Amino acid sequence: AASVSGAPRPCPVLLVPVLLLFLPGLAAGAAGMLQPRDTPSRERRELGGLWSFRADVSPGRDAGFAQRWYRRPLRQTGPVIDMPVPASFNDITQDPSLENFIGWVWYEKEVLLPRRWLQGDPAPRVVLRFGSAHYYSIVWVNGVQVVEHEGGHLPFEADISSVLQGSPGALCRITLALNNTLSPHTLPPGSIQYMTDRSRYPKNYFVQNIKFDFFNYAGIHRPVVLYTTPAAYIDDITVTTTSSDSVAMVQYQVSVVGSTANSLSLSLRDQEGKVVAAGDGPVGELKVLNPNLWWPYLMHENPGYLYSLEVRMQAQVGEVLLEDVYTLPVGIRTVHVTSTQFLINGRPFYFHGVNKHEDADIRGKGLDWPLIVKDFNLLRWLGANSFRTSHYPYAEEIMDLCDAYGIVVIDESPGVGIKLPESFGNKSLQHHVAVMEELVRRDKNRPSVVMWSVANEPASELPPAAHYFKTVIAHTKALDPSRPVTFVTDANYALDHGAPYVDVICVNSYFSWYHDPGHLEVIPLQLTAQFENWYKTYQKPIIQSEYGADSVPGLHSDPPMMFSEEYQQALLRQYHAVFDKKRKEYVIGELIWNFADFMTNQGTTRVLGNKKGIFTRQRQPKAAAFVLRDRYWKIANESSCLPPVITSHSLFL
Repeated sequence: AASVSGAPRPCPVLLVPVLLLFLPGLAAGAAGMLQPRDTPSRERRELGGLWSFRADVSPGRDAGFAQRWYRRPLRQTGPVIDMPVPASFNDITQDPSLENFIGWVWYEKEVLLPRRWLQGDPAPRVVLRFGSAHYYSIVWVNGVQVVEHEGGHLPFEADISSVLQGSPGALCRITLALNNTLSPHTLPPGSIQYMTDRSRYPKNYFVQNIKFDFFNYAGIHRPVVLYTTPAAYIDDITVTTTSSDSVAMVQYQVSVVGSTANSLSLSLRDQEGKVVAAGDGPVGELKVLNPNLWWPYLMHENPGYLYSLEVRMQAQVGEVLLEDVYTLPVGIRTVHVTSTQFLINGRPFYFHGVNKHEDADIRGKGLDWPLIVKDFNLLRWLGANSFRTSHYPYAEEIMDLCDAYGIVVIDESPGVGIKLPESFGNKSLQHHVAVMEELVRRDKNRPSVVMWSVANEPASELPPAAHYFKTVIAHTKALDPSRPVTFVTDANYALDHGAPYVDVICVNSYFSWYHDPGHLEVIPLQLTAQFENWYKTYQKPIIQSEYGADSVPGLHSDPPMMFSEEYQQALLRQYHAVFDKKRKEYVIGELIWNFADFMTNQGTTRVLGNKKGIFTRQRQPKAAAFVLRDRYWKIANESSCLPPVITSHSLFL
């Protein structure tokens, strides 16, 4: 047997026959990862709703593989329950063992495909795509394995055309085996601890240990989609932009698969549908006169301006001339970092925003449209112009709205909780690099993404962190030279081995909370020293990437006491006074921890989760939300060049 996640010793939750894991050609490759869209040549079908579900509760968690549950309908091999997709499975039932289940779970969906998807010469290409599934996935279609994927926060897909052509009728039975176990070499890392004291623990008892402070939700978290393309198709598009006041250049590179393209044409349209530039060939640039630039929210009267780049390919396949069309949203903007400023389109940009989580009642980390729209309405009400995808890549649907609304994003990998020395070895490094490749491939064309973050609060004071982060950051820059790269640190400025390689210093600190708890009077001295030490050492702009305090909604105290809403307000104001001094120098941003309360593992310091949100988990404001709202709108007014002066009502309410 072999361990999927590479645990240091055989782990009962990960035992899988070797044959299933190492069949050649099944792993997700480095092909393009264009977001599925309906176009004149493509169709898409979402497979959300109820799936059949079963957790493998066998002692070795290996019954599903031993009995080959994927070979026939899941209901024929044992009892199943309904499970909504997308959603985490943890909070859906009343079964406490499923709430904290570690190991393999199985999902299945049977769908009937349109006959036209299976006909033609050549027949269309049919692709199965998972937006994300946490953590390790193996997928079968009609009993045939089609893909496996390591990682819980990024999409993966498989061309299933040949499998469908060999199956009778139009039935497509999709089976997913999903394992949420974390090892020292996964992102995020974790470890399995076996409790061998039989006087205290049952036989085969183990727990999953993690070094991050949010619940390890698992399941199919984002949409599952079937989509078609012609047999010859547009595989990938890469766009970068440069601009001045009167002209912009849109550089593009297009790759095609299936045949040499007879013709490849591109048209860039504005929001009124007018063609403003056109070109042809797989590589080139488009010249746009008097461009509408992509501006952040509150930085322009028309933020988030997007053009549409239509790519049209024709290719001869046998006797048939095939055409494929794909339309990509494009925002024209530039990003530049100096020793004291972050510039968007040549103008200083100050991050006044939040850190978030994909987290909500019942659905866990499952994508939920009402919640997404509510969150964006709250962000704009707050006057926030940015957020960090703490601590993993967010759903493509969320990123789409960031592009459209002008919300600036620091796009973070799942590199959170990298604390163990073995998590800095070559095995972990290889996986981390692969994850960054997937993240850049997915989000490289998004104007909202202005910086990559490769990790959050790693043990960067350990000597191996120097080579580790030098390598990950250099590789990310090679993948995308157009954006700065950072990671978020809570290490001492004099001991951090990764900081020399970042473009922007991102620092987390919790003065008067985790340090000197209850003593608000120490914040001015300690926070000022933090900024001055970091800047003197590195001469790089600094973002306060986390700060905050827990508050229990409705708990009040005067004078302010920890966990009261008044203490959270007072702590924020102490931080803000220092920010106001240092943002005139080299501090370029402040991101509150956190946007909303979120679930964590149970523990003596957590009462139903982390309460550092300025909104409750149900998105109701605490007192601190109004403190932050007043501040963010004031900053927006100070930095805006817009006539008339922006108010909290003029652009949103």
